[in-house]
Amino acid sequence: MADEKEVEKTIAEDLVVTKYKLAGQIVNRVLEQVIAKCVPDASAREICEFGDKLVLEETNKVFKKEKDSKKGIAFSTCVSVNNCICHFSPIASEPDYILKKGDLAKIDLGAHIDGFIAVVAHTVVVGESEVSGRAADVLLAAHHASEAALRLLKPGTENYAVTEAIQKISAEYGCKPIEGMLSHQLKQFRIDGEKSIIQNPSEAQRKEHEKATLEKYEVYAMDVLISTGEAVGREMDTRCTIYKKTDEVYQLKLKASRMFYSEVRNKHGNMPFNLRSFDKETSARLGVVECINHKLIEPFQVLYERPGELVAQFKFTALLLPSGTHRITGLPFDKSQCKSERSIKDPELNALLNSSAKSNKKKKKKTGAEEPMEVETAA
Repeated sequence: MADEKEVEKTIAEDLVVTKYKLAGQIVNRVLEQVIAKCVPDASAREICEFGDKLVLEETNKVFKKEKDSKKGIAFSTCVSVNNCICHFSPIASEPDYILKKGDLAKIDLGAHIDGFIAVVAHTVVVGESEVSGRAADVLLAAHHASEAALRLLKPGTENYAVTEAIQKISAEYGCKPIEGMLSHQLKQFRIDGEKSIIQNPSEAQRKEHEKATLEKYEVYAMDVLISTGEAVGREMDTRCTIYKKTDEVYQLKLKASRMFYSEVRNKHGNMPFNLRSFDKETSARLGVVECINHKLIEPFQVLYERPGELVAQFKFTALLLPSGTHRITGLPFDKSQCKSERSIKDPELNALLNSSAKSNKKKKKKTGAEEPMEVETAA
């Protein structure tokens, strides 16, 4: 048994594929219900709490016979609005945000089954069925960039090919990808595997960020974040609520910190977690400080663009299988709601977007096997 544990489980195993797909179905269902809550006068905090509760309920229903199997939230529900780029998921003691008609709301969440992670993000316009101007530009840029990324996510592609395509599509809409944002390879119990795809890297980031080639049986969380502004994220006074354990080792001094860290290890392991998942929020907020100071946990900072700018996000999870790339998370996006004066003129980009994203190799059908999610080609 000990030897078995050391062998890395990949999607070369049917059972692993099944667990990824189940997690994918759960996040898609939860995302639909969370989107339905994004109406004028709704509380962002309550929507986040609702999303997390649903993920826990849904994951508890599957693989009940595997007593030791861990499952649950892989990334806490976030509702980041307008110029807020990411990770807004406030706890009870922090200021809330009340949604307004016309807001651009980015919903981001994730679930895992036995450590196999499915994440998703989608942008909605609150209370509007049609959008124009810069909001339409940024939504179309993010949607088309994510569709282009899907078509490039296949064995043999170099990570920087995806970087360049996202950059070019954003420029067609007069927008920019958020600088330095990473899309990661997913592994069991790891939301940030070795390989990654960077957006809009600065010169320094380009030197540091390694080139890598995508390979068969890898899984990726493709996260596309596009801005109408200068595309540089900055921290404001919003407190961080989402964290993740690192591999650092340190003997904590404070009892509150030791209790907090022990709960992190036992309850969440290496998965990102939200302070709201702790029974005693005050103790958790106290314990988190020493853990951060000694790099035992790292924060997912709440980042912002300049006021007045807009940021759109689409994130999906993709399995690189021999039968093709299967996108297991993500909801359809209605491009017709966006009335933009801009469009993609570059013939190479149009050819890429008009190519099929469906897996094309014949697969032996198994009884009861779940078909890969259908992916529409971009118009």
